[in-house]
Amino acid sequence: MGMAFKSTNSLAFLLNHLVPYCHVSLPFHALTFCTLTYNNATNTSCSSSSRENVEIHSQNQNQFLRFVRDQCKTGNIRNLDHALGLFDRMIRMCPLPLVRDFTQLLGAIVRMRHYSVVITLIRQMESLGIAPDVYTLTIMINCFCHLNRVDFGFSVLARILKLGYQPNHITLTTLVKGLCLQGKISGAVRLVEVMENNGYKPDAITCATIINGLCKVGETNMAIRLLRKMEEGNFELDVVLYSTIIDSLCKERLVTEALNLLSEMTSKGIQPNLVTYTSLIQGLCNFGRWREVATLLNEMTQRKIMPNVQTFSVLVDTLCKGGKLIEAKEVFDVMIQRGIQPNTVTYNSLIDGYCLQNRIDEAVSAFNMMVEKGCSPSIFSYSILINVYCKNKRIDEAMCLFHEISNKGIIPNVVTYNTLIGGFCRVGRPHIALELFHKMQACGQLPNSQTYAILLNGLCKNKQIAKAMELFQQVEDKTLCHIVIYNVLIDGLCNAGKLMTARQLFYCLASKGLKPNVLTYTIMIKGLCKEGLLDEAGDLLEKMDGNGCSPNDRTYNTIIQGLLQHNEIIKARKYLKIMVDKGYSTNATIATMLDDLLSSSQADKNIQELLQEFV
Repeated sequence: MGMAFKSTNSLAFLLNHLVPYCHVSLPFHALTFCTLTYNNATNTSCSSSSRENVEIHSQNQNQFLRFVRDQCKTGNIRNLDHALGLFDRMIRMCPLPLVRDFTQLLGAIVRMRHYSVVITLIRQMESLGIAPDVYTLTIMINCFCHLNRVDFGFSVLARILKLGYQPNHITLTTLVKGLCLQGKISGAVRLVEVMENNGYKPDAITCATIINGLCKVGETNMAIRLLRKMEEGNFELDVVLYSTIIDSLCKERLVTEALNLLSEMTSKGIQPNLVTYTSLIQGLCNFGRWREVATLLNEMTQRKIMPNVQTFSVLVDTLCKGGKLIEAKEVFDVMIQRGIQPNTVTYNSLIDGYCLQNRIDEAVSAFNMMVEKGCSPSIFSYSILINVYCKNKRIDEAMCLFHEISNKGIIPNVVTYNTLIGGFCRVGRPHIALELFHKMQACGQLPNSQTYAILLNGLCKNKQIAKAMELFQQVEDKTLCHIVIYNVLIDGLCNAGKLMTARQLFYCLASKGLKPNVLTYTIMIKGLCKEGLLDEAGDLLEKMDGNGCSPNDRTYNTIIQGLLQHNEIIKARKYLKIMVDKGYSTNATIATMLDDLLSSSQADKNIQELLQEFV
């Protein structure tokens, strides 16, 4: 059902209600895309009677335009150059073709996703005196929306109204979609409400656009409520609407609700498609509900819906992550037997599965198979192998892969650099890690907070405290510092015997706007215990609850271990009792220490009785 503005007050209505989304006049920099004034020199392109124009004029213009229309309708426009060639020929015709002929060609270019090009072509049309109609301007709105400039889209809507045109449902739905693309779901919902309140009833496409936007931002309950409204309004519901909501429910781990929605749609005669089943299989796999996965796969076969590469990839990935490598390989082999070629995602899942179990040779074999089958490895493929090599201290093999990435023109990402930096720190070569750190910046790859945390940890563990402090200063200057960075540095300083510096960092957190977490306290308590400052460690633990940070099992184990190492048995027993009362357990180290104390012939009998209950 189309929507039309019924009166001349429509513009005022829009300006009053759409202020948050609309610049009525396009800003100056938007003029490079959209000209709001017409060039009235209608015959400009025809006045210069060059030989070329004469030749074009002599051709059968109608036959050429029919050819262009057919090419657009059948999708036979090969590429942008082909489309621009047709456009160039059209603007050199005399008389110029009608605007609808241009609009069809513009639509074909939009389908190629060359949005900024389309805006430039509309500007060129206007400079030749070709007045755009509502369809042309709707295309322009669509392009602005895809370029994340929905504000310019509303400006074009204002222009449509000034020209006396009536926006159709496609125009307004395009703006709704544009708001959704920018994550402005509340704005999109408000636009629909304003339309409804003024007698412009949204159609099924508008509602479907809102549902899609709501699901993308995790507002699945609101999407379901809109679905129910559509039912009440007798809109025709389809598989796309249901599949969108089912997919969103699965991503929110509400798989049972998604299955209920599947039953609802089938009871209404709406048949699920491949997208529906793949979403549900993904959701069920995440919970290890393999019997129900098998049931859905059988149901797909009965409906003659064949799983595709994405469906198989979901199965392979979930099985690999669950440690079921034999089953994953069987699924992988089945897809090949069915003639479905695995893609990069499938191979990456298999490679990652082998790496998770440290089966490096099989991971490399899977990687080589991917290359042999003509499937290009991604940066993620390389990063998986680099990571497993680094974990096993096979740093030279990791670097070989890194050089291979560069030779193939693949750009390493921050994850790749972080992995290698950590690998070099692990093998005691922090100077190479620092070189990589500087190289990544020289190559335009900005370090993130994890990069700094890994490098700081590596420098501290390799006793490069001065360099760690120097790097820490850089982090503070870049405002990348958060509690994780402080935790790494405080821990490194404590382990290096620099308790005073660590203590200063800990007590300055509040002035930095940071709040210590349970790990921060635990690290500091461990450092104090190591230096024999047991009373201060105890005081710090007592203060944790008051600061809104409750001690966990690791905190209690840390202070108990420190007390036992300094033979403070009575104090240790106090915290043992608190820990047990809270339902926590001692770790293996403390259990061994208690056992040793109990078995010691020199231990006081009373102490043995005190500890007996905790062993």
